[in-house]
Amino acid sequence: MYKNIQLPEVWKPSLYMYMSMALSISTHEAEFYWYTDPNAGPAFSQELIGMVYAIGALASIGGTLIYQKVLKDYPFRKLLFFAQLVYGLSGFIDLMFVLRWNLILGLPDYLFLVIEECVSSVVSRVRWMPMILLSASLCPIGIEGTFFPLLMSIDSFGSLSSTSGGGVISHIFHVTRTDFVNLWRVVLIRNLWRIATLGFIFLVPNTTRFDMQHPRDILQSGSENIDLETNRDSLQLLPLKARENV
Repeated sequence: MYKNIQLPEVWKPSLYMYMSMALSISTHEAEFYWYTDPNAGPAFSQELIGMVYAIGALASIGGTLIYQKVLKDYPFRKLLFFAQLVYGLSGFIDLMFVLRWNLILGLPDYLFLVIEECVSSVVSRVRWMPMILLSASLCPIGIEGTFFPLLMSIDSFGSLSSTSGGGVISHIFHVTRTDFVNLWRVVLIRNLWRIATLGFIFLVPNTTRFDMQHPRDILQSGSENIDLETNRDSLQLLPLKARENV
């Protein structure tokens, strides 16, 4: 397993998956308090927010279907590039809501929140599915039960870093349960960092799921090359007369 994780074909995509999760700092806690605030926010009830989250969970099924029916055969790099780009741009819907631009457009708060949650859930699922498939493709034969959880732990560590990063940024901008003056700045930074993740897209292989080279094949290819070099060095050159006698 240690040899497999050292392969560039393995650690580079793993690093991208971590960076894409960690740089997308979480603002859910701050936004939740803003949703329920009767003065600065739209004063939603907790029951309404829970219902909206349930609608978003159902919408994520649509993201899975979109990936399965349309996007599954695209190269990983191309697919993750556009998925991450749309993921970053979709975050500006949150920014519009925090700045209450939806009222200027004539959209009520609850309707805008449902739209935002559905779009976010679909895009997040389309972005997440190729990462899962890529992780499964990186698992060596025989140790899948150990290696796949290792890759998923990297994903979980990225989520933990995202939550911690969101808390730090919120603290820096003095966003609390009752002070939301700088919440829009925190959301803007989150969106920009999501887009900045595209700078690491070169770490993802530009292949489809059918063209992925298995780590075991890479290791075997490397060992065969080493054996070939060893055999070549061990060859002895014989004089012409000696070769004729042989």
